[in-house]
Amino acid sequence: MTSAEPSTGTAAPSLPPSDATSAADPKLPLAALLALAVAVFITSLTETLPAGLLPDMSASLHTGESATGQTVTVYALGTVLTAIPLSAATAGWDRKRLLLTTMAGFAVANTVTALSVNYPLTLVARFVAGVAAGLAWALLAGYARRMVAPHQEGRAMAIAMAGIPVALSLGVPAGAFLGRVVSWQAAFLAMTALTVVLLGWITVVAPDHPGRRTAGTIPVRGTLRVPGVTPVLVVTLVFVLAHTILYAYIAAFLDHAGMGGQVDAALLVFGVACLVSIWAVGTCIHAHLRTLTVAATLLVAVAVAVMGVFSGTDALVYVAVALWGLGWGGVPTLLQTAAGQAGGESADAAQAILVTLWNVAMAAGGVAGGLLLDGVGADAFPWTVLLLLVPVLAVVLAARAHGFPARRPAGPS
Repeated sequence: MTSAEPSTGTAAPSLPPSDATSAADPKLPLAALLALAVAVFITSLTETLPAGLLPDMSASLHTGESATGQTVTVYALGTVLTAIPLSAATAGWDRKRLLLTTMAGFAVANTVTALSVNYPLTLVARFVAGVAAGLAWALLAGYARRMVAPHQEGRAMAIAMAGIPVALSLGVPAGAFLGRVVSWQAAFLAMTALTVVLLGWITVVAPDHPGRRTAGTIPVRGTLRVPGVTPVLVVTLVFVLAHTILYAYIAAFLDHAGMGGQVDAALLVFGVACLVSIWAVGTCIHAHLRTLTVAATLLVAVAVAVMGVFSGTDALVYVAVALWGLGWGGVPTLLQTAAGQAGGESADAAQAILVTLWNVAMAAGGVAGGLLLDGVGADAFPWTVLLLLVPVLAVVLAARAHGFPARRPAGPS
């Protein structure tokens, strides 16, 4: 889910003096960072929007709901297959030009999706949207980091990544509501309109930064040998898998718990808690990345345990959902920051691999959750997530020297 530009080593001297805010000037470029947050919102919502529109989309495309559901899978597939090679191919592009190109791709893909009455064409449009998502995620975190001084990176990334919980907790229900009131096509056209506005916003407020002039293939094997990178990627894969198993089927779990009519309210609680988490992580991540990652894992573990034990008590389920949001909200920022710091001069490669694994985990989570639902039942979700969080916590605790170090790596501050 994201990528960063190299923040140490030989990359730094190539930046113009104005590329980062000096330590003496702590003012964040909020307008530019909020533009990135909207870009993150669009990429996240575009991926999951069909989930709330399946019946109407299926009727228009003359397909079953399971087939229409593959519009989400093919989006993830587009990201998984192209994030690494396209990130390498466009590494030399200026960051602003690349971001504008990717967002224009979203506008085209969402427009075609809205107007298509042909299932294969819809799948192609969704694949293209996934390709654009891979490129966007491969540059957004690094773009945010390069807008600010090193000591402000955590806050900058937290602002940029705020679009994720907003999309998941507010955007999906809003899109489903628009689909019911107007049409599912209106929901996708609204995404196009928002993207067009964003293109103008980025053009006006976003600073430009040069790409990596030595563009070429991304050295996957070499990057995996950098101390700390593999532990971060393992945590990413398993943590996202665990989260997706529950999130993708939260409606089924709540229905099983007798709360089928409260999905929107639960997502709202989750989203608000996520925003609180993002703020807390952005404030403290510079000095406490390891502690925050451990705390996030434990909060989600406690949340799913409460869900599993007290699924019949509405109030405690809401408490659990709030704890889940508090734990999960800052995780994208934590993992992207950890990957960037561990990668060093290979930070861009580490982040491109992270993007790929994130989407692999999301796709696998959807499949695994469906198998659990059919084979065991919704009550298996919390305990499966809890089981998966055990190796996540073990890897974070073990990666004390590299990956999730007890102290921030030496560098400018």
